[in-house]
Amino acid sequence: VQLQASGGGLVQAGGSLRLSCVVSGLTFSYYNMGWFRQAPGKEREFVASITKTGGSTYYADSVKGRFTISRDNAKNTVYLQMNSLKSEDTAVYYCAADHNMDWVTPYWGQGTLVTVSS
Repeated sequence: VQLQASGGGLVQAGGSLRLSCVVSGLTFSYYNMGWFRQAPGKEREFVASITKTGGSTYYADSVKGRFTISRDNAKNTVYLQMNSLKSEDTAVYYCAADHNMDWVTPYWGQGTLVTVSS
C-alpha cells in the first residue's frame, strides 16, 4: 500500500495550496480518507476527513471554512484545498486511509511540508 502526498511548499499568509494524495495497493473506494498534520514540536493532529463515497466531510475547528477535502475515486486521489493560510498552518501534512474511520491503525502517506510565511 502506498499513499503518495504532494503539493506542499512555501506560501505567504493568506495564500492557497492544494495537496494531493494518490493511493495504490488497496481498493480506494473502500476506505475513508483523512488529512493530518504535525507541526514542529507538536503531536500529529486531525485536519479533515471524507467518507468512502465522499458523501460526508469532517474538519478540525481550526481549519473549518478555510480548507476543503475532496476525493476522486476514479483517480484514487484525495485532495486538500487550503485557502487563507495562516502561519499556524505550517506543518508536515499526511494523508491517511482507514476502513473504519476511527484512525487507530490507518495507512499513512509519507507527508508533504507546508510552510506559511507571515
